[in-house]
Amino acid sequence: MTHFALNHMTVARLSFRDLVALAKDLGCVGIEVRNDLPQPLFDGMDPAEGGAFVRENGLRLLAVAEVKRFNDWSEDKAAEALALMKIAQAAGAEAVSLIPRNDNLGMGNGERQANLRVALKALKPMLEDHGLVGLVEPLGFEICALRYKTEAVEGIEAVGGKGRFKLVHDTFHHTLAHGGPLFPDHTGIVHVSGVVDQEVGISEMRDPHRVLVTPGDRLGNVEQIAALQAAGWNGPVSFEAFSPDIHALTDPAPALRASMDHMARVPA
Repeated sequence: MTHFALNHMTVARLSFRDLVALAKDLGCVGIEVRNDLPQPLFDGMDPAEGGAFVRENGLRLLAVAEVKRFNDWSEDKAAEALALMKIAQAAGAEAVSLIPRNDNLGMGNGERQANLRVALKALKPMLEDHGLVGLVEPLGFEICALRYKTEAVEGIEAVGGKGRFKLVHDTFHHTLAHGGPLFPDHTGIVHVSGVVDQEVGISEMRDPHRVLVTPGDRLGNVEQIAALQAAGWNGPVSFEAFSPDIHALTDPAPALRASMDHMARVPA
C-alpha cells in the first residue's frame, strides 16, 4: 500500500488550513509545509498551534521546508538552519528539508564533497538537539553541487549521520540525474511529479514542467516507487507539483485523486 502525502507546493494557492483539510479528505498520511510560498508558514499561526491543528486532523507534519543552499555553509547559514529547526520543533514536525546550492558554483570534484561534509557535520548536532531528521534532496540539474544520491550517502556516512539524515527521492530529480542507485535504507520520503510534455528533452526539464502523475508520465514514477517498495521501503509518497497549470486548479482534489488512483492501480 502506498502512503500518500501532500506538499504545499502542489496546491500553492491554498491556505494552510485548506491544505490540511484537503490532505485529510484525500486520505493522506501527512503534509509538508514550505517557507518559499507567498504566505507565511502556517498562515502566520504560532508553530505549536499549527502543528496541533495538523495532528488534530489525523495527519503527520512530515517536514518543514527549507534550508536553501545548505552545502554553502557559513555562520549565517547556521543561523538560518537553527531558526527553521526551532519552528519545526515547536510545531512537532518530523524533519526539516535541506536543499543544496543550484547555481553552478562549488562544483569541483573534491570541493563538492568537502563542502557537503562540512555542512552535514555542523548540522548533525543541531538536528539531534531538536529531535529532527534532516531531509537531504539531491537535485538532478547539471548546475547542482549535490546532483547524485551516491555523493549524498557517502557524505552522510562519512559524518556518522545515517538515520539523522535521510534522502528525499524525488522522481523528477532522479530522472534528471540519469537514475542510479535507490538507497532505500537511506530514503525518508519520496516526492512525485510527472512530466507529460513530449517535446522537452530530459536535460531541459524544469520545475514548470512538473504536473501530477498521469498515464502520460515520462518520468517512470510508478516504476521508481515500485522498485523502492520492492526493496523494502514503505514511507510517504508526497505530491510536489510545480506547474502553474496545477496551481491554477480551483478544485485540485479530483485531479489528485485520479493521480493517486493511477499510481495505486498499476501493479508493482
